[in-house]
Parts: sequence; structure tokens; C-alpha cells
Amino acid sequence: MMKITELPAIFTAALPVLKTLEEAGFEAYFVGGSVRDLLLGRHIHDIDIATSAYPEEVKELFNRSIDTGIKHGTVTVLYDGESYEITTFRTESGYQDYRRPDHVTFVQNLSEDLKRRDFTINALAMNTNGEIIDLFDGLGDLQKHVIRAVGDPEKRFNEDALRMMRAVRFMSQLQFNLETKTEQAVKDNHQLLQKISVERIRDEFVKMGIGPHSRQAFQVFLETQLSEDVPDFGGKSDLLAIYPSLEFNPDMETSLWAIVIILLKIPNEQITKFMRDWKNSNAMTSEVEKIVALFDLLSERTPTDFELFEAGKEILLNAIDVAHILGQPVNSKALVDRYVALPIKSTAELAIDGRFLIDSGIAPGPQLGQLLTEIKQKIISGKLENTVEAVTAFLADN
Repeated sequence: MMKITELPAIFTAALPVLKTLEEAGFEAYFVGGSVRDLLLGRHIHDIDIATSAYPEEVKELFNRSIDTGIKHGTVTVLYDGESYEITTFRTESGYQDYRRPDHVTFVQNLSEDLKRRDFTINALAMNTNGEIIDLFDGLGDLQKHVIRAVGDPEKRFNEDALRMMRAVRFMSQLQFNLETKTEQAVKDNHQLLQKISVERIRDEFVKMGIGPHSRQAFQVFLETQLSEDVPDFGGKSDLLAIYPSLEFNPDMETSLWAIVIILLKIPNEQITKFMRDWKNSNAMTSEVEKIVALFDLLSERTPTDFELFEAGKEILLNAIDVAHILGQPVNSKALVDRYVALPIKSTAELAIDGRFLIDSGIAPGPQLGQLLTEIKQKIISGKLENTVEAVTAFLADN
């Protein structure tokens, strides 16, 4: 049996929680992604604990707990400034909606619990001694860099169809390949993805899209026809087929959405609808629209100083990133140097504002806004100094 002799601090801090359960006569293990990431030497975000104790028994053992998913056997225990999700060993059955089990049955052994997990690399457990419990050769698959469903992949995907998106997401994040039978099961069941909420699909799609292996994962996403069952992608796999051959992987969500929109040839006036179909926030939508607009501009001509000012640093860097990924030639150094050299970077840096103009005798209304824009343009182009005196003199001459 494989044994980890030196546990990272995130595990040692949680050991008293497992020991409290064990001392009360229950079994308790670290399970799932945290064990996988420990073995891969990846950053560990949080720790999940599985136990033979029922939720009510877990609650009795700890002073502070929250019923986060008690009917599915999960209690969040607050211990020493940290929170830990503790879930009772369980089996699941009767997935009528391909998302949630109709019945959760608490069981008393770990093997039944691990059997219901999605992939072998996520079905690993570790006890308080650092010994790894591996019932489905997850360790072998970690070594081979393979994502393989636990048991029958058809069953796993019928239990929760989102697992098909998780398969391509793990491919991208871990730089693993999809095992042949598991990939075939995705191909045979891709239409089940239509049963899953867009929010859940989007989270997996974004993680897949910005992972280090994203182009290879996207290839499988297209080949298995998962792309046919997500918003606005249906029937457009020929447009998206370019994605796997792109120069680089996007590493920002905004760049990912901008690239997809450009590849899908979505007109500017339909970008908002596309982003909403994917349940994106208004802030994300606004940012992506600006990136696509600046990318279009960069593809046609060199932007003016005022256009660089209007875009702002983040949008400019994002648009340059998208241009590089799509192989669009842009002189990024020249653009960034020009942006850095701008006399002001935001309207807030103007020496004057609308109130100043009103006090100078300009009536409120559209003309005031136009005049403010004109002053801004003159300052950015270097024709007017950004000082109260210079603007006052300009107003006197006009």
C-alpha cells in the first residue's frame, strides 16, 4: 500500500477532525480531489472527508457545524478557523433527471462510497496514517495520465451527465488523456448534457477553456459532440474546428469568451444575447464586448490615442492576447508604449470636470458632455495641457 510520510499543512490541520471521528468509533478518510492533487503535487484548494458516521452523529461530535447538504449526508464542520465538508459513506440510485440521485442510501463501508465516484483518479482515499486506499487503480491512471470512469462509464454519465464535461475539463487542467471506453461513452451519451443547467456547464467549460491542455480537450469536446448540446454551439463545429490548432491556450476567461465569439462569427449586436445564453454576468459581458470591438479595430487599422484611452489597459492587454492566440499580427509593444505615454489614463485624472464647466458658465445639457469629450480628446492628443489654467484659456478662446 502506498503511504505518504509527510503531509502538507492543509492535511495536518484537518487530522484532529478525522481522529475525533475515529476515537468515537467511526471510520474517516480524506477523499477525492484533494488526495489526487496531493499525489500530483498540485495546489490543494479544499479538503473533503468521508466517514461511516451519520450526519447527526457527526454534529454531536463537533461544537460548530452547518447543515450544508444534510439530506445527501453532508455536514460542514467548523474547526480551528477552517471549514471541512464531512459526508457520510453513501450509495446513490435512480437518477431520473441525469443530475441528482432520487435516493441516497447511507452505507457503512468505504468501498461502496468510492464506487459511485466519477473517475478513478477521484476515487482515491487516504487514512490518518497517510496510507492511500485505491480500489480502482486510480494510482495507475495517475501515472499513465489517463481519465477513466469508475466501473461502467455509461452508468456514471447517466447518474450525472455533467461528468462528461468534467472529463474534458480534467483533460485540460491535468494535461491527461481520456481513456477509450470513457470517451466512447461520452460520444454515445452526449445528448444527456441537455438535461444539465447552463450554469453548471459554463463552470466546467471555462475551466476546460483556460486549462494548460485546453486545445486538446476542445478537440475531444468537438469530436464527442458535447459541443452540440451547449448554448449556441449546435451545428457550428466547423467554425470551432480551428480552436485546437490555435497558437496558444487562453488563460483568462474574458479571452476565452472573446475567442469563441470571434470563431463563431457572432455579430456585435448579438454578443449580449450569446453571453446571456451562457448565463454570464453583465460585467463579464461588457468586458468581452469591448475586447471583441478592440480586436476588430486592431484587425483593420491602428487605433488612435483616444481609442486606446477609451479601451483602457485591461481591455487593450486582453485584445492583444486574443490577437496573439488567433495569429492576428499586432505590434503589441508599440500599442502598450503608446498607452503608457498617454497624458491621462482615465477621466478621473482630468484637471477639470462637468461641475467646473458649469461654474465657468456652460449650461448643463448635451453640449456640456460634448465639450468635456472635446477637452479630453485635445488633452490626450497633446494639443491641450491637463491644467485648470490651460482649460480656462481654451474656454475663453471658444
